Amino acid sequence: MFRSSSATATTVNGFYNSLTQGLDDLFRSFHSHNFMSIHFLQHVLSCLQSFHSQLIAVVQKLHLPVGEKWLDEYMDESARLWEVCHVIKSGIANMENYYSTAVTIAATLENHAYINPQISRQVLRAINGCQRERVGLEEENRGLIRTRIQPLMMRFDKNVLIESKFNGFNGFRGVLFALRNTNSLLLMILLSGLVYCSPVTSFSSSSCHGHTAMNYNENKSGFMVSASRLHEKVMENEDGQNGVLLYEFWNAKTAIDELKTEVERSRGTGMEFDVSERVEKLKSCFVGLQCGVENMIVQLDDFFDEIVEARKKLSDLCTHG
Repeated sequence: MFRSSSATATTVNGFYNSLTQGLDDLFRSFHSHNFMSIHFLQHVLSCLQSFHSQLIAVVQKLHLPVGEKWLDEYMDESARLWEVCHVIKSGIANMENYYSTAVTIAATLENHAYINPQISRQVLRAINGCQRERVGLEEENRGLIRTRIQPLMMRFDKNVLIESKFNGFNGFRGVLFALRNTNSLLLMILLSGLVYCSPVTSFSSSSCHGHTAMNYNENKSGFMVSASRLHEKVMENEDGQNGVLLYEFWNAKTAIDELKTEVERSRGTGMEFDVSERVEKLKSCFVGLQCGVENMIVQLDDFFDEIVEARKKLSDLCTHG
């Protein structure tokens, strides 16, 4: 799991600097991992966690007025985070039957170094069932995006106009706006990688805008430059793809498709074939997918706990203010 190495920000300018550093670290890690790999997406989620916790630290230092709208504005954003992260958790949980079926196929074939026509018929039925699981989970995940994400009208603004109202509450509104905009970018990355990439979450779609003039001071503009650079890099690699973009998911798909081709060849020729190498690759890919998915679920559950704790902390701050 990744965590920001920087000290927790406790001032408004410190928060903007922390956003910039975190996004720059994420951009660098993009080049260190395969596109939409589990490791990269864990880093994205860790940034969400880190930025959220640092916002809470800043709020506690701002001496904000009790009973004002700032708390409602934070509650709205944290509720959005909660909702989208639950969609992400649902999307990756839908992969369970898929990887479980494939791991079972691999375990069965480990007892057969060679595939003959009789065994191949049984294996093909199992592989076809596994492939149906994949189609089904992508269809279900596409439905999640349509019914639960699309109504949120989530978008990332590459260029934004910071009006005077964002200086309200000792700079809190500007900080919250920066967090909301950054969250939108990071959440779209997670949705595209782990749930389903569609026009709703695509980086080349209308979900990303850049129509208004930029009006930041130096500290504020730094994080937007970093966020826009990350956005451009992800958009460049996404290249109009649809479906679950997770690297390990596509590796697993390739492994099961290659095994199917080999098994069909055995059935077509009536000869025995050594599929041990294909089986080992299949097992490795799907176990890797399973471990990655399970780790993401644990990390998401930790984040849910952090959101609950933060909401209570700020509510208590107002209550005892």
